[in-house]
Amino acid sequence: MQDWNVVISVRGEGYQRARRLMKEFGNVSRSQFLNVLVMKVDSIEQFMDRLQERIMADPSITDCLGHVMPAAITFVFESSEEFENRLCGVVVPWIPSLANKTFHVRMHRRGFKGVLSSQREEQFLDHFLMERLAEAGTPGEISFDDPDMIVAVETVSDQAGLSLWSRKELMRYSFLHID
Repeated sequence: MQDWNVVISVRGEGYQRARRLMKEFGNVSRSQFLNVLVMKVDSIEQFMDRLQERIMADPSITDCLGHVMPAAITFVFESSEEFENRLCGVVVPWIPSLANKTFHVRMHRRGFKGVLSSQREEQFLDHFLMERLAEAGTPGEISFDDPDMIVAVETVSDQAGLSLWSRKELMRYSFLHID
């Protein structure tokens, strides 16, 4: 098991450059998946701000970075049932942030092929959140067209990481590329 709170997918032949770059921000490790790195940073907010500053100073950095996704919460799971139970527990505190807003869930799965389906898990979590929002009297709406919020789910083997992003954050951090 690796200790991470950031997943990085690498574009094309940029693996070595991406790995060198990311080492400036935290402890970077290879994953078992092609062109996927994982990293542990002390402060997600500082990491994001520093990376965005670097990209603004040198836009060519994005030539090697396909998708950089910090995770506010991570957990380990052994089955699809455990994955879904843990997912639900993690997102409950986010329900007030989704109240009366448009949102959707986006999942990037690496591993557990045939056990987890990104599309199915996205729909499962969308449904769970919509039910809880309705129960709270603060209904939300699923939208893929400029939503107020996006719930991002990343898996790397038997580990998952989740984060919640506002429209403002998605616009501020050009490297997120959630959809």
